[in-house]
This record gives sequence, C-alpha cells and structure tokens, in this order.
Amino acid sequence: MTKRAYLVLADGTTYEGESFGADTTTYGEVVFDTSMAGYQEMLTDPSFAGQLLTLTYPLVGNYGINEVDNESTHIQARGLVVREHCAAPSHSQSVENLDTYLARQGIPGIAGVDTRALTRKLRSAGVMMGLLTSQMKPEEALHELHSLPAYGELALAHQASTENEIVISATSSLESQHVVLVDCGVKNSIIRHLTGLGCRVTVVPISTGAGRIQELSPNGILISPGPGDPVHLADLEETMRYLLGSVPLMGICLGHQVVARALGARTFKLKFGHHGGNHPVRDTATGRVYITTQNHGYAVDHTALPTGVEVSHVNLNDSTIEGLTHRDYPLISIQYHAEGSPGPLDSTYLFQQFVNMMHTHSSRPT
Repeated sequence: MTKRAYLVLADGTTYEGESFGADTTTYGEVVFDTSMAGYQEMLTDPSFAGQLLTLTYPLVGNYGINEVDNESTHIQARGLVVREHCAAPSHSQSVENLDTYLARQGIPGIAGVDTRALTRKLRSAGVMMGLLTSQMKPEEALHELHSLPAYGELALAHQASTENEIVISATSSLESQHVVLVDCGVKNSIIRHLTGLGCRVTVVPISTGAGRIQELSPNGILISPGPGDPVHLADLEETMRYLLGSVPLMGICLGHQVVARALGARTFKLKFGHHGGNHPVRDTATGRVYITTQNHGYAVDHTALPTGVEVSHVNLNDSTIEGLTHRDYPLISIQYHAEGSPGPLDSTYLFQQFVNMMHTHSSRPT
C-alpha cells in the first residue's frame, strides 16, 4: 500500500503524490533540473545540498543505482521530486533501485507529481522554499516551513567541505603538476580530470588560509563548485585576493563566483537558477558555442566588472556571465561545470588549458 506525500511551497501551493525513499520530513529550496539522465550524479552533487531536487524528465530510476557514478560519498540533495520512479530497473551495473538507495540514506522522495507544471511554477514565480513530507498535513507543513531558515541564510559550502587535507596521486604518467584544490563541495569527476592529466591534487578545507596554501607549494590553485550563496565565503574571498597572480588559479561555479568577488565584482541571485545539461555558452574569443552542464543559483553581475577583468564566456539563454579571465593574472574562471559531460567532452579542454597554464607559469624565469 502506497503512502501519500506532500510537497508544500512557501506560497502555500501544494503538490500531492506517492511517498518513496525514506518515510520522513525534509525541507529546502525547490529547484528543477532539465537533464534527461544522471540522477545518481545529481543526487550526490554537493551543489544540490540544501535543496529539493525536481527532475523534469518524467521517468527516473530506470537504470538503477551503480557503484561508479557517485560524485561524493553520500546523497547531498535533501529530497527528490519526480513524475514516475522505476521500482524494477534494468542495467548490468545496477546494484539497487532508487527507492532503496534513498531510503538507505534517509532521503525522502515524492512521485506522481506533475514536475513540468511545478517547473513552470518555479520559472514564473522563482525558486522558493518547500517542505516535503509523508508525516504532516499540508497546513501543518506550511506552518513548519515558515519557521525554518531560508536557503540563502545557510552557509552550506562549509558543511560540504572536507575537514582534513587529502592528497591524491596522479593517474597519468605525464609530468606532474601540484594542484591545491579548495573544497567548497568538490565533485569526484573534477579530481579525476586533474589526476588523469598528471596532476597531484591536495584537497584542503574551505577554511584553509593563504599561508598554509603557500606552504603546500602548489603549481596551481582550483576553487571547487559547491552549494549556497558566495557571500558566506568572505574569508575564502580574502584568501584568494591575497593569492591572485602568485600561481595560476581556476574557479568553477561557486569557485568562479568567489574569484569574481575577490577581484572586486558583485554576485546576485538568479530567479530560478541554471540546472541541467543543455545550456548553450559562447566563447567570446572564438565564437564557438558549447553545450554545458550547469548547477547554480547565483551569478556574477556584468554591470560592475572591475578593471582588468574580461568576460570569456556568455550564456546564450539569458546573457549572464559564464567565464572570466584577467589581463594581468593567470586565471581561468567558469560558471558552468567543465567536468560535466553533456557534449560529452565539450568543455574538458579547460582542464588542459589550466595544466598548460601551470607549465608555462612554472617555466618562467624567477
């Protein structure tokens, strides 16, 4: 016998469906993702921490859960909203179904929701907080939701970051470069790209200061993606401001926003964010258009860019900034996920550019 569940939005809109996964109550910012596959990667992406993930593709779970596609050690999204979930998946790598996977990690799901109608709601009204429950009536859930903090008030990247330094060796026989990776909620695929290009990676906590990073003698620094508003990362912003120009720097997604703020730019919250694997981005230098994977709710303000900062990539849907360079500093900063695979290899060249930049910088006369 199925149990009813409710998704209640902050404005009182209620969606009724079938409970699956964990039989519990959770809340978060309700966002939608337009990807047609990759639900396991999305669920374990730390950038979805603090959010209720709505998938626009109607059938979810049909290839099950495997042991290789996790982007972190556990599910990061607080809840999952789908039109239909598959209880009997079919794939040679599948080890369990989506229902069991969610339940095992204490994450609730709701099925039977018209997710495209919900998406239209979020696109017109903007993302908002929601409460997902199989234990409360809608009126009680709405009252509970209004007593909880908003997404923008939460310092989620600090929660997603590692507590200890972790050294990961290169998997390639190429000449090694040492990358210090500041973990704001890093995805495993970013580390795989770096080690595959011959980089030794030291993952450090988000609170690591400039002095410790310099002690590690990196050839380059990468600031990872992660969840939440970059305004909560003032200390990291100041650290990057101190280190700018000392070694090549790469920022991805939240890392890109931190770099931009360190340079003197401003950030703002998007109405409903960019979440999905089909966002067109134009390289301003070449005119080439890339299909990109994106997952962010904040962006860099193009109206107040400081001197020396140049826009390298632009979103063709809404003209927001997707990449920055600097006239004086060795810098690659992108809003989208170069480690994502919608192309499937459209944007992996950026990691090679970062490695090339480190080689060039290391060989300069001192």
